[in-house]
Amino acid sequence: MRVVVLHDAVAPGARPDQEDNLTQAREAAACLTALGHRPELASWEGSPRESLERLANLCPGAVFNLVEEPLGRASRIASVPYLLAQRGLSLTGAGGRAMLQSSHKLLAKRLLRRAGLPTPAWRGPDGQGRGPHQGPWLIKSVWEHGSVGIDETSLVPRGGSLDLALAAKQAELGGRVFAEAYVEGREFNLALLAGPEGPRCLPPAEIVFDDFAPAQLKVVGYRAKWEAASFEYHHTPRRFAFEAQDQWLLSEVKRLALACWPLFGLRGWARVDFRVDRLGRPWILEVNANPCLAADAGFMAAASRAGMDQKAVVAAILADANRE
Repeated sequence: MRVVVLHDAVAPGARPDQEDNLTQAREAAACLTALGHRPELASWEGSPRESLERLANLCPGAVFNLVEEPLGRASRIASVPYLLAQRGLSLTGAGGRAMLQSSHKLLAKRLLRRAGLPTPAWRGPDGQGRGPHQGPWLIKSVWEHGSVGIDETSLVPRGGSLDLALAAKQAELGGRVFAEAYVEGREFNLALLAGPEGPRCLPPAEIVFDDFAPAQLKVVGYRAKWEAASFEYHHTPRRFAFEAQDQWLLSEVKRLALACWPLFGLRGWARVDFRVDRLGRPWILEVNANPCLAADAGFMAAASRAGMDQKAVVAAILADANRE
């Protein structure tokens, strides 16, 4: 089958997280070739009409959608699956509604809260939010992915000026931000992969903050993910081996992650990020539709732990695109 691997238009000198999108596309295409398909790389650029016309000329049997920043804007991420579906194209991963509700972090948190799933309290620049909390807070972008903008300046201590910090971070990022109650404790993520019987949980991973100073911010920020020369990049390994006393916690994060699949209408693959507080309670931070599939990313590390290689993951995602 001809499969178009659709990715962002990555300009020279792009940020590492943006360059990674093209890496994912090339690796997915290599897997599709090994599976016997005929992949074609295509970028989403120019007007949506131009991109759709280029796709139509390629006559794909399916579109492997990896677009994260249509026309350079993360806030437009949901437009691509919406438009592909309107054209009747079979596409991998989240549809437009699922992409919108999971990628807009405030929409995601409201949906989680209405469903009775635990997510930390939050506040927006307008002061609106949910849950009692006096700080500390962690400021995040509403739309950006890949921990863009998250560093030491994102943490607002108890008693700090939240309004000033929100305004400063919004000016820095040039887009909407919000404050989330900072959960001091452990960090987990759980990868989900579609299958013929529904989604399966891949082995849970914990991020270890190795040799961090007591006062150092223990979050997986931008440097930890993308800056290979940084301390954080080399001191935030993931682990999959746990003690017996963690079995209840692992079962609980699996249960919560699986509950997110039908709630958001996810397809193909996803990842749910958690913080676990000092009382051992897990809190859902984000629901990531279409997370990074690069060979060195966390999703593939979890798949490898489950005995799957990158080709098997790509095959499962493609199969779900054509499973009705």
